[in-house]
Amino acid sequence: MDSGLNITPIGFIRSGKPLKFDARHQPDEKQAETNVLEMLPGDKYQKALKDLAGFDRIWLLWWFHRNKDWRPEVLPPRGPSKRRGVFATRSPHRPNPLGITPVQLIEIKKGKLILGPCDLVDGTPVFDIKPYIPAYDSFPDAKAGWIDEVDAALGAPPAFTVTFAPQATEHMAWLKQAWSIDFEGRLLEMLSRDPSPHRTRRIRSRRGDLFDIGCGAWYAVFEVKAATVQVLYLKPAFPLKFLADPARPVIPDKDAQLAFRALWPQFAD
Repeated sequence: MDSGLNITPIGFIRSGKPLKFDARHQPDEKQAETNVLEMLPGDKYQKALKDLAGFDRIWLLWWFHRNKDWRPEVLPPRGPSKRRGVFATRSPHRPNPLGITPVQLIEIKKGKLILGPCDLVDGTPVFDIKPYIPAYDSFPDAKAGWIDEVDAALGAPPAFTVTFAPQATEHMAWLKQAWSIDFEGRLLEMLSRDPSPHRTRRIRSRRGDLFDIGCGAWYAVFEVKAATVQVLYLKPAFPLKFLADPARPVIPDKDAQLAFRALWPQFAD
C-alpha cells in the first residue's frame, strides 16, 4: 500500500479566532457565536451541498494545520497533570493531525456555510462535511473512560476562590473597554479548578511564590494562599523586540500590547 495519501481542502474556516486560546477545547453552545466555512470555488462543491440544508448539525473533518509533530503521550488540559496515550485524547499532537467537530448548521449561502459555535481557529482547512444523524451518531449512555472521572471531579464545586487585586482589575477593565479583549471568564474557569503549574494549561511558576497563566497574547500573574487565588496584574506575552520588529509575522494584539507598555512599563517585562 502506498505510504502517501493525497487529500485537498474543500474550504477554510473563518472564525475570527487567531489564537488557540480563543478556541475552546469543545464548542460552547451557551455562547452566541457565528462562524463561516468558506468553500473553494467551483460548481462541483455547490452541487455537493444539495439537500444539506435539512440537517440541524454537520460533522466537519479538518486539519490541525499549526502542528508540526506528534507525541505518543500527551498532557490533556482537563483534569490532573497526568500524561495519557494520544489515542485516548483529542489532542492535536497526532500522527495524522485530523480533527472532527459537530457544529450547528445555521444557513447555507452561495459558497458559504454559516455555522454555530466551533473550536477551530481562523484559517483551519476543512476536508469533508458529513451530516450529523442523531440516531447513528449519538450514544449518550456510552462510557468515556478517564473523561468520566474528570467530568465527575469538575462537577464538584470549584476548589479555589479567585479574586483580582486593584491593579489586575484596572488592567482587565482597560483591555475590555479600549481593545474589546476579555478573557476574565476563561481565567476564572481555569484558576478556580486548579492553579497548579501545568504545561498545557500554560500555568508556570515564577520568581518567589508567584505564578502566571498564559491567556492568548497575555499573561496573568497570580499568587495562591490556601484556597484563594489572587490575580495581581497582567502583562504582555511578547517582548518589546518582537513587537517592534517589522520583519516578524503578525503578532496578536500587537497594538494593545504596545499601548499597555506605554501606560504600565513596570508590568511589561
